[in-house]
Amino acid sequence: MKKLTTLFFIFITHVLFGQKVEGIVIDQETNAPLWGASVRVQGSQRGVLTDSKGHFALSDLSAATKLTVSFVGYQAQEVAASNAARILLQRSSYLQDEVVVKATRADENSAMAYTNVSAQELGKSNLGQDMPMLLNFAPSVVTTSDAGAGVGYTGIRIRGSDATRVNVTINGIPVNDSESQGTYWVNMPDFASSVNSVQIQRGVGTSTNGAGAFGGSVNMQTNTFEEKAYADLNASGGSFGTLKTTLKVGTGLMNGKFTVDGRLSQIVSDGYIDRASSNLQSAYLSAAYFAKNSFIRLNYFTGREKTYQSWYGTPESRVSGSVADMQAYIDRNYLSAAEADNLLSSGRTYNYYTYANQTDNYAQDHLQLLTNHRISPNWDLDWNFHYTYGRGYFEEFKPSADLSAYGIADKPIVDVVRQKWLDNDFYGSTFALKYEGSQRVKLTFGGAWNRYVGRHYGLLIQPLAYAGHEWYRSRSQKTDLNLYAKANWAIASAWNAYLDLQYRSVGHKMAGTADKMQDISQVWSYQFVNPKIGMTHQISPGAKVYASYAVGSKEPSRQDFVDNPGTTPRAEFLQDLELGLQGARKKIAYQLNGYWMNYSDQLVLTGAVNSTGDAIRTNVASSYRLGLEAILNYQVSKRFKLEANATLSQNRIRNFQEKMIDYENYETVVIDHGTTDIAFSPSMIAGITWTYTNGPFEASLLRKYVGKQYLDNTSSDARSIPAYLTRDIRIQYRFKKRFAYSLLLNNITNEQYVSNGYTYSYQYAGATTTENFYYPQAGFNFLMGLSVRL
Repeated sequence: MKKLTTLFFIFITHVLFGQKVEGIVIDQETNAPLWGASVRVQGSQRGVLTDSKGHFALSDLSAATKLTVSFVGYQAQEVAASNAARILLQRSSYLQDEVVVKATRADENSAMAYTNVSAQELGKSNLGQDMPMLLNFAPSVVTTSDAGAGVGYTGIRIRGSDATRVNVTINGIPVNDSESQGTYWVNMPDFASSVNSVQIQRGVGTSTNGAGAFGGSVNMQTNTFEEKAYADLNASGGSFGTLKTTLKVGTGLMNGKFTVDGRLSQIVSDGYIDRASSNLQSAYLSAAYFAKNSFIRLNYFTGREKTYQSWYGTPESRVSGSVADMQAYIDRNYLSAAEADNLLSSGRTYNYYTYANQTDNYAQDHLQLLTNHRISPNWDLDWNFHYTYGRGYFEEFKPSADLSAYGIADKPIVDVVRQKWLDNDFYGSTFALKYEGSQRVKLTFGGAWNRYVGRHYGLLIQPLAYAGHEWYRSRSQKTDLNLYAKANWAIASAWNAYLDLQYRSVGHKMAGTADKMQDISQVWSYQFVNPKIGMTHQISPGAKVYASYAVGSKEPSRQDFVDNPGTTPRAEFLQDLELGLQGARKKIAYQLNGYWMNYSDQLVLTGAVNSTGDAIRTNVASSYRLGLEAILNYQVSKRFKLEANATLSQNRIRNFQEKMIDYENYETVVIDHGTTDIAFSPSMIAGITWTYTNGPFEASLLRKYVGKQYLDNTSSDARSIPAYLTRDIRIQYRFKKRFAYSLLLNNITNEQYVSNGYTYSYQYAGATTTENFYYPQAGFNFLMGLSVRL
């Protein structure tokens, strides 16, 4: 009889909980339903968001299945499926850092392609390399390192778009340089050690602050709330003399209201490339005050870098190792005996620069005041302020220079040592007013006002008779006003619409002379309106489809104006259409995302040069990117997990015209190429990670494939970067929860590859000469580290 009773209850449990579990997630204080709360099945890839009534449904669960329920700004709950009918979440003022970045991040109702990376994931590889290298295995991402080892000057491209088209923010505050629009990660060494999470958006993305996102966005949130006092010591080192030391400390929660956290870091590396050394110091200090309805955080972080220059790149002949081609390069470029010997004797680690102090020296201080105030149960206000001060120079040796180019007339040809200085201030404010009281509509109204002031000037160091001579000086002022309104609208129980309208006004004033002593004084301004609309449909508890259409606009950079005296480069415009399918089952999570990015007046290198012989960017009328991104996470077994992503794309410029100088008569030759590939846009990018976990031990095999890239927009195989495949091994072992050992074995098959480069061509006497330069990456190398929590 007892056996029959047991079987009966097992049967009833299976009927009730083996098919479908439904529940509602509610704010404990107000009893209001929470729209967009995450309900995840523990030990599974599955999860859903609550609808506008706080309701969720999951199928094929047993009564004992554990669910993790979370919502931004609330304490997460763990409940059994049998108790999931009504789940109460409690708001926590200690989690308001999440709320501050919410306005600038995408969520599952945004109908956009994005990837979230946690601090835990970053920490697995954070042994000294810069942030781009830690994000290398994200979908549609290609990274590069000038020094070849991931320390120093590094870069990231998303969907083929370079750093000037990737918007970067820290706690919603812009990081991109206002003038060049790029991000210099070398100025923020070891910043990953102070990051709680990163969201990578692909495409135009959400309305945010700073330069327009034409390929993607990287949104970083700092700070993890630590209730108890702690001290973390991290030390790592490995190939090429790389050594990283990090000390992190925190007070924990004091008097229920205050926390103070800090970090000190130093990274040194000789680099893979000859003399490409880096000496990087950084610090981070954060103090927070938590009240019932208010939150204030003051962040200060600083970076100091001294990096030996490896910007010049390596001639193609040196990469291939052809002595005959190297000799031809020496002859046509009139290299001195010392320069020729350096080229012939260096191997893949060749560095053109040999002057002892050919270094980049820069310091940058950031100050952020972040606030969040809960006006009422339905209204929140973020109001933030920031200030960044940057200053520094890079020093160069210029042999056999004509001093007349420095404003010193009637002087002989002499060796020159010079410094180019930049001294700048960037300050402003951002805000976001959020309403979440309705069961049908969520609203956000936000924006920013930012101003940048940059002072450029050059000083002679040698010859000593003219030490301190200033040969150029200019001042730039850029003002950026951004306002946006966003709404999530629950049209029906399974349908959600996303609306977003952004207005942006940009003004730039320049006065003075640039380094070629040309007058660059001018004033310009742009007005942009960028609408976005998206729709998601939950086709089942474990799957949804979405579509979005967005418009992006972007002003030219300072250099575009400097390089085009007397003309005005046009702004760039982008229409971005995204279509996707996303779902999860017990062991599998997947996403398919198709995109169509259609550009008008995109600024690209055409081979044209300005009056001083420098390459310039010019507008091309029409270009596009068409692609498909696939992401798969598969829990093969209890101990084995597969994570894979792949991007297939077509990236084209319609009717591309190459412009080349004929130095015999100094005329511009125009060559029609028809439809061509956009430079640095591989048609295939793929990453795959196999992970084995056994208790405190974890080992991963990582593979990354990047297809052929063209150095320019001519689709010429003679001006391209060959496809490459790298294989890495990552091992972690945790001991007694206080100690963590890490080992990175990079490029274990010793792939001899290059990840970046540039090219230029010219004609003379009826013949065309092309010079290709590459940035070789390190062969097999390793990093190992130890982390201790006290």
